[in-house]
Amino acid sequence: MSEQLTIGELASRTGVATSALRYWEELGLLPAPARVSGQRRYPPSAVGQVGVVLLLRDVGFTLREAKTFIASRSPADDGWRELCQRKLAELDQRIAQAQVARTAIAHGLACPHEDLFECSNFADGVAALLAGRSLEEAHEEVHSR
Repeated sequence: MSEQLTIGELASRTGVATSALRYWEELGLLPAPARVSGQRRYPPSAVGQVGVVLLLRDVGFTLREAKTFIASRSPADDGWRELCQRKLAELDQRIAQAQVARTAIAHGLACPHEDLFECSNFADGVAALLAGRSLEEAHEEVHSR
């Protein structure tokens, strides 16, 4: 029989807290481990499974999405591709929003006014936001004059 890992050993090898491992198991991200005298015993392959969850989390998947991804990884199921395409579109949108926010902050830093609240561009941008425009629309409106 191959080496079996306790939950503490799995946590130590992956850097994931035992409470998180239990939670991931409860969510179905990790298969239920064997029990020896009531204690969880994981196969060495569990280290890789935890690594997959960490990777998916780090690229922006929620735990629910990670579960769907893991469940749809069979060659006959292209669900994981659709999930990745949706996540990619979501990331593209977040990147675009972050770029607009960065530009607005950079303009604020470049503003010649000592007090940003005295800047007419700043006041006009706030007014545009209050009128229901997005940050991007407000910024374009203020700087198109």
